Amino acid sequence: MSETGVTPVDRRSPLHDHHVALGASFAPFGGWEMPVQYSGTVAEHTATREAVGLFDVSHLGKVRISGPGAAAFVDRCLTNDLSRIVPGKAQYTLCCGENGGVVDDLILYLVGPDEVFAVPNAANSAGVGRRLAEVAPSGITVADEHDDHVVLAVQGPASPEVLAEVGLLTDPEPLDYMAFVDAEWAGRPVRICRTGYTGERGYELIAPSDGAGELWDALAAVVAEKGGLPAGLGARDTLRTEAGLPLHGQDLGPDITPLQARCGFAVGWKKDEFWGREALLAEREAGPRRRSWGLRATGRGVPRGHMAVVQGDVPIGETTSGTFSPTLKTGIALALLDTAAGVEEGETLTVDVRGRSLEVEVVSPPFVPSHVR
Repeated sequence: MSETGVTPVDRRSPLHDHHVALGASFAPFGGWEMPVQYSGTVAEHTATREAVGLFDVSHLGKVRISGPGAAAFVDRCLTNDLSRIVPGKAQYTLCCGENGGVVDDLILYLVGPDEVFAVPNAANSAGVGRRLAEVAPSGITVADEHDDHVVLAVQGPASPEVLAEVGLLTDPEPLDYMAFVDAEWAGRPVRICRTGYTGERGYELIAPSDGAGELWDALAAVVAEKGGLPAGLGARDTLRTEAGLPLHGQDLGPDITPLQARCGFAVGWKKDEFWGREALLAEREAGPRRRSWGLRATGRGVPRGHMAVVQGDVPIGETTSGTFSPTLKTGIALALLDTAAGVEEGETLTVDVRGRSLEVEVVSPPFVPSHVR
């Protein structure tokens, strides 16, 4: 879950100086200047798959919705069904427009019936908060806490050991997938959740911006001991693409619906109310006109976003994300393909890579087996 697009940079992570000291290279991302890589994207990607990676993802939004019936209110707005989970659990959900397109995808932390903590994407955080605030009933507060917290992701097979050794966990693996617990570290609150955006077992930590450098340094020291690395958003993107996870602004967007993006699991179809419900029910009944598929290159070349996908000599869609897979050592892509083309898994298609036809095999994401659970 994140967004792309070069926008004017007006924010930096509270950990920016730490990244500079580590020799990070930076790029604009959702209005933030964020580290793209430190030692190199492939090295950071491989370290996360084989050991552990430490990511600063503080650009992600932080919105607290509180007051009597806050959870029920959020449930009437966003797609997923909060009644499926209990306090202490997190849920992936979508904020949709009236046309069923995805305004944003986000994680909700259900604290209790009167409090929900939402983590939207950076560029969309203010918009999601504004949409909720505009329809919030009396007594419910929607508070933008974007600058109050950092978000750190510790991802990879050694991540439980890292958290245990810095004293955040008393047991190396006490949390189920998508569960969270509120803890304390160095006298400051830390929310620990078994979530991530890499396809690997891992955690995301929400902590106060004040004093975040101490937490980063403690985690980085143990990560290094475990053979891991600090990792930037470049590795985060290659990891999430291998895991088949959609990126808002590319694989999800205002003109791309949950059904088209294979995110129908995040829709509470039996709910009486949520934004975009009527349009999505109609699309489910008729069937989506296009659907996301994975494409794995069988020849030399790397597909990127917005390249035509061709069946025979007929264009049938377009790539939405594309990269070189460090794990598979070949090019991979996600693409929206016309359902009328009758595409099937294992079929050979071609991608127009700057005027050259690249053969690709159709696969169902993920490209690399998930280890999140």
